[in-house]
Amino acid sequence: IRERLRDEAAVAINDLAAGGIGSEMLSGDKAGPVEAIARELGLEAWSAEQKPGDKIARIELLKEQGAHPLMIGDGLNDAPCLAAGHASMAPASASDIGRAAADFVFTRESLDAVPFAFRLSRFAGRLVRQNFGLAILYNCIAVPLAFFGFVTPLFAAIAMSLSSIVVVTNSLRLSRFGGRKRL
Repeated sequence: IRERLRDEAAVAINDLAAGGIGSEMLSGDKAGPVEAIARELGLEAWSAEQKPGDKIARIELLKEQGAHPLMIGDGLNDAPCLAAGHASMAPASASDIGRAAADFVFTRESLDAVPFAFRLSRFAGRLVRQNFGLAILYNCIAVPLAFFGFVTPLFAAIAMSLSSIVVVTNSLRLSRFGGRKRL
């Protein structure tokens, strides 16, 4: 019996690689089929005949090396590994225990949810940094002006409200985030 690859699996792996994110396959299946799938996906790093404990050991080794591994799995035996990852994802079609152990469950069958999640998280991180920058800039200007009495309390209250509106408006850009290809 041959496993059927999801159509977009190679595309998702390539998108991640283009963003500087490496992929590795850990499988409980025999070496022959795993090697064939790894070759088809363009993966150089793969391991076959892995028991859950072996997968967890690999995840822990990656963590010790300073990596933040994302574990993606859908099988019953992936549940302990999903819990061991720095973060984890499972498709909605995963086993109940696999979905429960995952940090994120993607509702579509498509693996393009994985690179999308990375793009979204990076965009959200940029927005958070921008908002901190805006808040620091506002406080560096407004607090000394208020402290030395150069602005009235009414002006300070209006300026504070406007700064909050700017930060919230900047955050709303996240709702317009699409599936931009750049990681």
